[in-house]
Amino acid sequence: MVIIETIPADKLNPAPYNPRDISKDAIDGLTASIDRFGYVELIVWNKRTGNVVSGHQRLKVLLDKGVKDIETIVVDLDETDEKALNVSMNNPHIAGDFTPELQDLLAEIKVAEPDMFVELNLDALVVQVPDGDNGAGALSERFMLPPFTVLNAREGWWQERKQAWLSLGIQSEMGRDAKAFCHEGSSDPVSLKILAQQDGQSIFDPVLCEIAYRWFSPPDAVILDPFAGGSVRGIVAAKLGRRYIGHELRSEQVIANREQALDLCDEDTHKPEWIIGDSRTIDSTCKDVQADLIFTCPPYANLEVYSDDPDDISNMEYDLFNEAYREIIAKSCALLKPDRFAVIVVGEVRDKKGNYYDFIGDTVQAFRDAGLHYYNEAILVTAVGSLPIRAGKQFSASRKLGKTHQNVLVFVKGDGKAAAAACGTVEVPELTNG
Repeated sequence: MVIIETIPADKLNPAPYNPRDISKDAIDGLTASIDRFGYVELIVWNKRTGNVVSGHQRLKVLLDKGVKDIETIVVDLDETDEKALNVSMNNPHIAGDFTPELQDLLAEIKVAEPDMFVELNLDALVVQVPDGDNGAGALSERFMLPPFTVLNAREGWWQERKQAWLSLGIQSEMGRDAKAFCHEGSSDPVSLKILAQQDGQSIFDPVLCEIAYRWFSPPDAVILDPFAGGSVRGIVAAKLGRRYIGHELRSEQVIANREQALDLCDEDTHKPEWIIGDSRTIDSTCKDVQADLIFTCPPYANLEVYSDDPDDISNMEYDLFNEAYREIIAKSCALLKPDRFAVIVVGEVRDKKGNYYDFIGDTVQAFRDAGLHYYNEAILVTAVGSLPIRAGKQFSASRKLGKTHQNVLVFVKGDGKAAAAACGTVEVPELTNG
């Protein structure tokens, strides 16, 4: 049912994302048409957002004529549906026109509503980058995937990319203490920290590494990782031409990492390096390092205890853990060059009573206290795994929601634009097996 209402002109807001722009000659032609035939094609307006969905050029002509109240077709849509309708109604006009704005808008709709994207045949509007266009193409072609705040590790592209990385022979689970366990009293399962899996073992997601390195560091960057853990982050860095320096407390983990690097990184320009020791000494063990990127994933407090070493901060109660954690972050950030980024993957952790510590908030404050600015945040949507089995019982008993995401926080030391310029153009070569 079509609803037509007369709306005050000052309530009709042009959609900021509208991808279509027409020339002055076209506007003049539209003005002449309205003068001759009247206002015969109504503007479409979304009352939920206040945005014009279709009819931006007509609105401009009517406003120039001083019209105060305009007859409109009124819809009530959420933001994604509104954008899809905008593209659909403009389809005949923009299908042959290449604009980065259109490609960005299409990429956003595809991520948010893939089924609707196919149903409306919006993929017909996705064009390839013309020769000589200086890279202003579809977002996925320019940046590997759209640089939005939701990173979906469940997508087919992501899974294929991950398997390509793992097929190189990465076995990050090697060297992990078999006694690692979920701390008694913790209400969160260890699987929350699993970002990728290989043969049932938890490893850090190599695709997330690749994205972080390509987006937030120069091609020849020095990567500093104060909570190194397994081999993934170092091997991916080496394959991308970066020099990786990881600090890890457990000698057995470092030995396993080094053995893998000998097998997998023999021909790489920069071999990954791992330092054995407490990261609270990173200011002395890495005193000559000038890092282009800090990239790490710390212990999630005592959610998972990695060893019985008293210096292992995963053994500590939260207050002591946070004190040591802040010290490590401060010393690591002091080794970061000015105008550079730091990326950290974190997740919330509950105390013994089931309440969150606010680990994410403490992480943000730690970086701020170290002199960095909070620059970006993203959600990494992870695999569901066995969560459906656990979630029903957990939710019935406590109303705790099943967690299927991690938080990716980005900080900048200095100026964000200068840091982006230092990173240069994002390179997206094909990854080949072996």
